[in-house]
Parts: sequence; structure tokens; C-alpha cells
Amino acid sequence: MDDIRTITIDLDDTLWEINPVLRRAEARLHEWMSENYPRITEMFGPDDFRILRKEVLNEFEDHLHDLTFIRRTVLARLGEAAGYGDSHVDAAFEVFDDARNDVSLFPGVRTALTKLRQRFVLVAVTNGNANLEKIGIRDLFDDVISAAMAGAAKPARPIFDAAVRAGGASAEQTLHVGDDPLRDVHGARDAGLRSVWVNRSGAAWPDEYQAPDIEVQHIGELEAVLGQS
Repeated sequence: MDDIRTITIDLDDTLWEINPVLRRAEARLHEWMSENYPRITEMFGPDDFRILRKEVLNEFEDHLHDLTFIRRTVLARLGEAAGYGDSHVDAAFEVFDDARNDVSLFPGVRTALTKLRQRFVLVAVTNGNANLEKIGIRDLFDDVISAAMAGAAKPARPIFDAAVRAGGASAEQTLHVGDDPLRDVHGARDAGLRSVWVNRSGAAWPDEYQAPDIEVQHIGELEAVLGQS
């Protein structure tokens, strides 16, 4: 690991827990629509929302990497069905996006990123639509690569290639850090990067994938591990 120059870092479930955040964001959006566009929530329940989302995903398979597009399309379809058209989409998405980016960093994340950036180029890499400016950690990264920007989601190679280009080092000099064995570790390895598995729950490594170069319980361990290499 002595030749690592760039560290690419997954966001959701690596730097914060995402499922509670999404549940709160969905609830806030539902509340806002009930107040401002009540026919939508009168016509569509939570199960209907999920069915419509699946329909949009099936219809736009070439946009599966762009979660913002998918959500805005769902919002537009809801408004059109309820007789509102799509004029509400921008405001509705902003309500969801604000709540989606109201996250709580895992303990020690800010300190860990601050220390790592003193030694490495840091690039955030995400399949989601986290807004690091809203979250308040954009200053800790040299660049951000999303699936929507790259035109492909992890574990596909193009998003890792884009992250490597952003970091300015070779793939072999780039270390990817993430919580998902397939999307993060396996995807990074296939793209020629080194890999770190953030295993917060103490799960067993799945046998179908080659083991990561490094395993840590939380990102705060990474600086010490790299310092020993």
C-alpha cells in the first residue's frame, strides 16, 4: 500500500447510515404533498408509490444509474395522474432532497477524512444522489463522482474509471473504500483498484468474491492501517 495516492470513498452506509434517512425523507415528502397537493396522497398510498417506481425503473432501464431522474419522473407521473401536471416537481424534489441530505455521520468520520486528506487525494464515489454541500463535508473531498455523472453505477467499471481520472493517479495507486462487497470491493477490484471493506456489523465475507485488500470496522481505522503499510 506504500504507493497509494488516491482514496475513493463510498458515501451511503460507509460514512452514515442511509435507510433511516430515506424513511424520514419519504415521510417528509408525503407530509408536504398532503399539505400542498392533497389529491396525490388521496389517490396514491405507499404501496402505489412503490409500484409506480418499479414501473418507471422498468421503462427507463437506461437511466437506472440516475436516481434523481427516476424520482423526478415518479413525482411527475403522480402529479399528472392527480390532475396537477408537473409544476410541483422541482419543489417536491427539493423537499425530499433536503431531508435526504440531513444525515448523521458515523462517529469519527470527519476527523478521519480530515487526516486522510492530509496524505491522499480524496474522491467521493456514490451510486446515490447525496449532496455533500448540503451535508457539510464537501470541503473534505477533492472531487465527487456520482453514477449519474459517470453514466454507470457501481459495480460497473465506468464509475471507477471516472473516479481514478478525478484522483489523478493510476488505478493501481487508488484505494477504494466502501461497505458493499459487490458494488464496492468486487467492482473496484475488477476496475484495477485496491479495496477496503468497511464491515461495521462484523459480517462474514461472501465466498463468491475475492477478499478485500483491507478490512476495517469503521473508516477511522484506515489512517492507522495505511500508516503501517
